[in-house]
Amino acid sequence: MKPPTRLLNRNYFLLWQGQTVSRLGSQAFNVALIFWVKHATDSATLLGLILMVSTLPGVILGPLGGAIADRFSRRKIIVLSDVLNGLAILALTALLFTMPDATNLILAGLFLVSLINSVLRSFFEPAIVAAIPDLVPKARVHQANSLGQTTQQLTLFIGQGLGGTFYRLFGAPILFLFDGISYLFSALSESFIQIPQEIPDRAPDWRGLFRQFRDDIVEGFRYVWRRKGMRELVFVSALMNFFQVPVIVLLPFYVEEHLQSPPDWYGFILAAYGLGSMGGYVLAGMLNLTPRRRAHFMMLFLAMESLGIAALGLVGVPWQALVLAFLGGIMGGFVVVNLTTILQITTPGVIRGRVFGLLGTIAGGLTPIAMGMSGIVADLLNQNIPLIYVGSGLISGSLAGLIALNRDYRRFLAYEAPPEETSPTANLPEDHAPEGVQAEAPMTTPLDSELEEPIPPVPTGQ
Repeated sequence: MKPPTRLLNRNYFLLWQGQTVSRLGSQAFNVALIFWVKHATDSATLLGLILMVSTLPGVILGPLGGAIADRFSRRKIIVLSDVLNGLAILALTALLFTMPDATNLILAGLFLVSLINSVLRSFFEPAIVAAIPDLVPKARVHQANSLGQTTQQLTLFIGQGLGGTFYRLFGAPILFLFDGISYLFSALSESFIQIPQEIPDRAPDWRGLFRQFRDDIVEGFRYVWRRKGMRELVFVSALMNFFQVPVIVLLPFYVEEHLQSPPDWYGFILAAYGLGSMGGYVLAGMLNLTPRRRAHFMMLFLAMESLGIAALGLVGVPWQALVLAFLGGIMGGFVVVNLTTILQITTPGVIRGRVFGLLGTIAGGLTPIAMGMSGIVADLLNQNIPLIYVGSGLISGSLAGLIALNRDYRRFLAYEAPPEETSPTANLPEDHAPEGVQAEAPMTTPLDSELEEPIPPVPTGQ
């Protein structure tokens, strides 16, 4: 394939189109799931457990999913994941239509579908993130991330903003049906994509394949561990996620019990955050900041977003919560686009999948535990949601302030890409380039001086 010369080329557009539709369906499904469980059981504990199940397998399997994204066709992984997700959700939809009063059976189905979705997502997401830098010009990667994240938040704005109203008007089965169909449409769109990828030779037997996956995962871990700044970022992100997860898990209770508002306001608050995030994504794509100034804004916004969570626990009027959610979305969106771009352009293509899989596992490792504990703690505190919000915000804000004092972390956020474009095999020794591809001379960047020791050669199965 010829290198892409424009952002909205055919391949990237097909991927963007499919993801837009499936994300819209997913948000409608999430709203329906949350309120169906709440109204059917009125248990914060059970809701937290379902959300934990929907996250835990993906966290555990992240490194394996990343290794598979580097060794197998990323296009096939993306398409197959959407097909299987769509079929699983359509099966659950049929259960709700035919046996609407079988509460226990439907709960079991929700657990199973959540589990399937989480497992597939552990393979799907590393493949997507690893593919994007190869679908657009290197100089447009940050704009591709900005467009993708902006669209994702637009679907959040529509799907979650109207999801509460649609749930009240149509019920869970219709929203589940829409989600299942959206996954199949996404798979159809993605099946026409061409993703440039150097696929290493496979081992002749299962034992050799297992060794390859083991070595790939180990190399991904060593790559992350030996990059100062990236390592600190990942671990502090895991802690911040742990203390911010209760905000989402307990939001239905916050809306109905604390704000004394109907389910519609659950969607409105999420939509406000999504609209703010869109603004943050667009802002990140438009602003031409110096690396140092960009890093300063990222650190400031991380701390301010956390303190905004604490402020949610202190307000009691719905429109005030909307404003806080909107401002938090702007700051969070700006950070996400810039951080994703930095991680993508500092990671060679042949190892990008496993690195992002590992980053997702480490950064999200505590998230399932936080989801499970959120409901339990809320019930133990007699569902005192404002107290939980204030505590979560203050702790995560303190973590953001402390990590900002770390010099390596600040240098990593201030990374500046070299002006010339390089191939995915740059930074790799010549004798470890994929077959048929000659490695370029190693590129020296500011990050190279931050390594505690040289990064070992990345195995390609040659």
